[in-house]
Amino acid sequence: MPLGNEPAKIIQKKLHYQGRKFSFNVDRIELPNGAIGEWECIHHPGGALAVPITPDGKLVLVKQYRFPTQGRILEFPAGTLEVGEDPATTIAREIEEETGYRAGKWQNLGEFFLAPGYCDEIIYAYLAQDLEKLAVQPAGDDDEDISIVLMTPAEFETAIFDGEPIDAKSIAAYFLARKFL
Repeated sequence: MPLGNEPAKIIQKKLHYQGRKFSFNVDRIELPNGAIGEWECIHHPGGALAVPITPDGKLVLVKQYRFPTQGRILEFPAGTLEVGEDPATTIAREIEEETGYRAGKWQNLGEFFLAPGYCDEIIYAYLAQDLEKLAVQPAGDDDEDISIVLMTPAEFETAIFDGEPIDAKSIAAYFLARKFL
């Protein structure tokens, strides 16, 4: 089923903030049921995420410092789509920059909304297999503080259920990939 296929009628758009990766609007809209009101929305171009698995069965994750959480979060490599960019292109670049691996085999796992209560961001998830370690890791983004973590699927599930700080997109994508691991 396509995501987001029943748009509301926009009565008035009001941009409150335009950032480098997203914008924030407070729009006056009419819902499909006829209700009228103001809704806040973060508009985001979308992101792509990979669940990378090495030939010996280890998941490749990143531990990344995230300012809003004031700490490090365990995540799968991911990145924001550039304007007009295909999600598969985005994640192929991001996995190399963030982990130093290149995938020889890709499988589309699907797509999902990240936080639909306030944001229109869609995550495009992929399984990345046949990984090879690059001789030289491409330069990453200057604003990322990342370290690489290898875990077995069992170790990752234990981390999830033990309440380690792991972002929701990584948990969701893992469970989409689990039947292939």
